[in-house]
Amino acid sequence: MGQRLAEGEQPEGFPGSATSFDSFVREQRGALIGFLRRRVSSEEDAQDVAQESFVRLIRYREYAPESWGSLLYRIAINALNDRARRAHTHHTADHVSLDDNVFGLPSMDQAHDQQIETQQELARVQKALLGLPTRCREIYLLNRIEGMSYPEVAKHCGISVKAVEKQISKALVLLRKRLSEHGMEAI
Repeated sequence: MGQRLAEGEQPEGFPGSATSFDSFVREQRGALIGFLRRRVSSEEDAQDVAQESFVRLIRYREYAPESWGSLLYRIAINALNDRARRAHTHHTADHVSLDDNVFGLPSMDQAHDQQIETQQELARVQKALLGLPTRCREIYLLNRIEGMSYPEVAKHCGISVKAVEKQISKALVLLRKRLSEHGMEAI
């Protein structure tokens, strides 16, 4: 690579390193973007890689100005390779822009009317469940909501399996009756 200047040393023919570096960047920008444009898919990508390359080149501004050109293009090629690796590992080509297709995506949400109807049905079911006798409700919920089998419910409540069957049957009869009054099927 290029030679590093000693601290405080100014390169020959360049009055100030910050000013000469800025001039170099301005002079090389168009050529670098043209070089990158032939290697990337869009103008925006070329601009991005050029910007990234100049930012990385700042680390080498103390080097001799003659080395900046070759450093810049080596940095740009490395930046392109880094982008290609990231695109490959992140499967960038498989990504779909939500900005382009946001209005074409189906909504998983229910329509407002459907949400209200669902909430009303849930309220009716809850009211029907709360209307069951306490012991009957407890056994029904252990079986249907908690997922316990009849023998597990029997053991949990300290009753026989036959008693669990009777309580579940009673709960179903009462729920069917109360829900049918509202035009709903039993759960």
